Amino acid sequence: MMFRSILGAAVASFVASTAFAGTLDDVKAKGYVDCGINTGLVGFAAPDADGEWSGFDVAICQAVAAAVFGDATKVKYKSLTGKTRFTALASGEVDLLSRNTTWTFSRDVDLGFEFVGVNYYDGQGFMVPKELEVGSAKDLGGATVCIQTGTTTELNLADYFRANGMEYEPVPIETNTEAQQKYLSGACDVYTTDASGLAATRASFESPGDHVVLPEIISKEPLGPLVRHGDNQWGDIARWTLNALVTAEELGVTAANADEMAANSTNPEIRRLLGAEGGLGAMLGVSDDFALNAIKVNGNYAEIFDANIGPETAIGLQRGLNALYKDGGILYSPPFR
Repeated sequence: MMFRSILGAAVASFVASTAFAGTLDDVKAKGYVDCGINTGLVGFAAPDADGEWSGFDVAICQAVAAAVFGDATKVKYKSLTGKTRFTALASGEVDLLSRNTTWTFSRDVDLGFEFVGVNYYDGQGFMVPKELEVGSAKDLGGATVCIQTGTTTELNLADYFRANGMEYEPVPIETNTEAQQKYLSGACDVYTTDASGLAATRASFESPGDHVVLPEIISKEPLGPLVRHGDNQWGDIARWTLNALVTAEELGVTAANADEMAANSTNPEIRRLLGAEGGLGAMLGVSDDFALNAIKVNGNYAEIFDANIGPETAIGLQRGLNALYKDGGILYSPPFR
């Protein structure tokens, strides 16, 4: 709790002392978007052998860059830990944080950030070695638990064990890579984080089948990109770029057909979405085809999900809550009009 109060004071100080009402102008002047991402989480944000970043969260950075510049390469990535991510955003080191970050009251209000939407509805879970023969999180009393500091998982863990009358020994870690190393070496019995993060971590193991994700989900973790309070225009650009990816799935607009639909569709909402009519981009301070450019990079929400973390990937996540509202999920975008 002391860490959180110190962090809150530091972030508040940055926000109070610095004006950020011209983020779009600053981004255009330097020629790229500074985007904060994970230090390395397969499927969400991870570099390849050539150091090129890709993943579900990276795709949001690229979509925003494309919306602003018409060029998805106009982005620089800064890998940030759970502790450093908020200071980096508050200080202006990054323009956008797209790093599997949970939307909470205190982060929105006390730390002075603006979440622009939810790109993944998640919840916290537990992973244990199969050889421990543990079938439920309620059997974890006395366990050593690897936990990333400066995260909601740290607080949820304490709440869960206290509510169930169990003791545990925390093993603090800074990054997912460190968590993997300590967990696999036996320095902790359990690793806890968002269930999506557990799936991504297990997929990177040499023998994923030797590890079990327990059935309990102990929290709500709505993950999404965020910007600083005080710059509504920049927040709107990020928000409506994310909304465009969801709306594109709703309307059947893909990376492959977006140009053709922009030119030939008679559907009024598709035409507004893709900039053929309505002048919506001008209202944001970007080109009217901002959403068209964003969609052409990696496709609509479904294409991004399936390519990075979906059922056919090593991570193997089902859509679940992250399916469109009309398909049994809760994913929903306000209309483009």
